[in-house]
Parts: sequence; C-alpha cells; structure tokens
Amino acid sequence: MGIDADLYPVSLVVAGRRCLVVGGGRVAARKIASLLSCGAAVTVVAPEAHVAVGLLAGEGAFDRLVGPHPEVHLRPYRAGEAAGYRLVVTATGDPAVDAAVFRDAEDAGVWVNSADDPEHCSFVLPAVSRDGPVTIAVSTGGSSPALASWLRRRIADALGPGLGPLASLLDEARRRIHDRGASTETVDWETLLDGPLADLVRQGKGAEAQKLLDRAVDSARPAPDHGG
Repeated sequence: MGIDADLYPVSLVVAGRRCLVVGGGRVAARKIASLLSCGAAVTVVAPEAHVAVGLLAGEGAFDRLVGPHPEVHLRPYRAGEAAGYRLVVTATGDPAVDAAVFRDAEDAGVWVNSADDPEHCSFVLPAVSRDGPVTIAVSTGGSSPALASWLRRRIADALGPGLGPLASLLDEARRRIHDRGASTETVDWETLLDGPLADLVRQGKGAEAQKLLDRAVDSARPAPDHGG
C-alpha cells in the first residue's frame, strides 16, 4: 500500500546536517550512500554493519565524500535517540524496530522514512537521476518503487545528457541579468529552451549556445512597475 495522501515535493539541503540511518544491510547502504553524496553528517546505528560498510567501500562511496565519514555505532537502536537528528531513515527489516524509530521521530517532530513501509513514513524517497545541479525525481507515493525507477530511467533517457551543463549556463545568464539590474522574468526562457539551445549544449557547441544566451541577457529589461 502506498501513502493515501497527496505528497508535497521538496528538495532538502542536508549538507552538514545530522542524519540517522538505522540498519546495516544492503538497503541501508543505499540510503547511507545517497545521504553521503549530498554532504550529510551521517550516523549509522546497527548491531552489525559490515554489509553496508563493505558495499559502500566497494562502490567507492567513501572516496567521493563531500562531507565527513559516517559515524558507525555497532549496537541496537536506543529509544528516543531519533530526536537528536534532522532526518531519520530506518532500514532494519525488523518491523518492530522500524515502528519504534518512526514513533520516536514523530514524537520529536523529525522527518522519518521507513524502507518499504509507507505506513511508517513521514516522507518518501523518490527514484533519482542527477546531472550536475539538475535532479530528476519520481515518486509513486511508496506504492511501487519499481515503477518509480522505471519512470526515472525513461525520463532521463528521453531528455538525454547535458542537463547539468545547460543548467550551469542558464544560472550564469541569470546572474548577469541580475548584475545589470534587469529582471529575469522579462526573458522568454521557454522559447529559448524549446529552440536549439539544449541541443547545442548536448552536442558540445558551447560557443553557439553562449551566443543565444548572450542575446537573451541583452534583451532583458527592468521589471515593469505595477505600483499605484
């Protein structure tokens, strides 16, 4: 069963923030790796964590760290400790432990995800594809992770590579417009993106793409004054 409520999609900044993962198996390893890749300060609590640590080491997760190495505590979860974190993920495979972590997190007002257990989630984790600053996330509200992964692959394949560089070029253009004292809202970004810009970036034709963006920057005007 998925979550019987409309979900409010957000992208959280977890860099430098304390996050707890309860569990030390394969599923927990995926959750740990995802948090570490975003710079979170991760604590892992599990009686045994050799599977998760081994997988993370084998996949090079520690070599790509943008934050500190995770703290690993080889012990059972302690009642109430979820309250000390900004975000909690539990993936123990033990319904009683996952439910206890969920209750503690809820009582403390901490967001919690229980792997493969939508009833004990205050947030769900979407299937994610990343290209630089661009994140494509697909959620089915916990009803079918397989469908979410399938949709993510289809969307990413359809859009193709180059989204990260494209986003960086657009960000630079927006900054230039702001520096001129003009408004980014006066640029027809949709028409620009529907044109050849994305294909030029994808094909590595940076100079031609830059010319299009230069024209967009030059066309920007101050925002109209709608004051009385």
